[in-house]
Amino acid sequence: MMKALLGGVIAAAAMTMLSTTAMAEPEIVSGPAGNPECFVPWRQDTKFFKFPKKEGPYRIALANGYIANTWRIQMIQTAKAYAAQPDVAAKLKEFKVVSTGEDVPAQISAINNFIDSGYDAIVVNAQNPTAFAPVIKRAKDAGVVLVAFDNILDTQDAINVNVDQKGLGELWGDWLIEHLPDGGKILEVRGVAGTSVDTDRHNGIHERFAASGKNWEVVEVLGKWDDPTAQKATADAIAVHKKFDGITVQGGSTGTIQAVIDANHPFVPVGGETENGFRKFCAKFAGEGLKCTSAGSGPAQVAVAIKTAIAALEGEVLPQTVKLPLAIVSDPDFKEGVDFFPNESDNFFVGNSFPTCGINFTAQEIMGQSKENQ
Repeated sequence: MMKALLGGVIAAAAMTMLSTTAMAEPEIVSGPAGNPECFVPWRQDTKFFKFPKKEGPYRIALANGYIANTWRIQMIQTAKAYAAQPDVAAKLKEFKVVSTGEDVPAQISAINNFIDSGYDAIVVNAQNPTAFAPVIKRAKDAGVVLVAFDNILDTQDAINVNVDQKGLGELWGDWLIEHLPDGGKILEVRGVAGTSVDTDRHNGIHERFAASGKNWEVVEVLGKWDDPTAQKATADAIAVHKKFDGITVQGGSTGTIQAVIDANHPFVPVGGETENGFRKFCAKFAGEGLKCTSAGSGPAQVAVAIKTAIAALEGEVLPQTVKLPLAIVSDPDFKEGVDFFPNESDNFFVGNSFPTCGINFTAQEIMGQSKENQ
């Protein structure tokens, strides 16, 4: 009798676990999203998710990888600033931040730890888009909402939030083609090797160059989206190659231009990111030949990712891939107080708001936060 009763309890528990797992998976539904202005689908055929509604407040974690550049630091600060907003904080029981560096297994281990610790959602900036398949499955089986942003995940089982990174590379490529109609020698300052952002931007640039039919010689260096690293890499490239006709820089744009100035290299057309210092240079030296387009993906996309995770837990309809707009300004339209701020840090990324999602931070709100794990 006791054995039969015990067997029944075990069977019931197993059925409960299976039911819980099944309920935790998102239902594929018809769009549009509950907040269509913010949660824009990537394509017309993007599928829509609806997770089972879960009562809050929620435990949400941010699993970041690389931290050693200003974009990532500002991203961590922005995440903390967003989580501290009263209407957001009211929905959070706990907000945890961990940065694990360039070690992919360490980032995967951190995500596994969050799953094992019972977090409701995990937001991740992935070091590698293809290495996370087992942990994605674990999150799905455990009913944990997984939202990737910036460097996204190669999966249909998590929500991705991103700007069109390849489109950004195409924009830079088109800028150089427009200003160098006969082709030329280009310095390409890349980001962090192996990340989806670096690969997508690089591919966008080179596809545009190839389609132009012009003759391009491209010298590639690694700048890691970091001003000091990009400055040294640019200085070394100028020392070896002497002269470039154009430059494209994924991040660390201020450092790259400083290296050009230090080397007395003639100003050339540049496609760069949205750093405040870069835009200051673009405005200051426009009359001396520095023709810029400044475009990128603001660190505030982490806030959109957290907003997405909360919406998923609240049972809102969401696209599997959310497309965010690029922040773009090009010569001769750099306006002081709008596109760049003379009294703010050179390292501050100006393209850092998403008004359609109700996200718009001041520099002071962001810089008042720390970059450390919490």
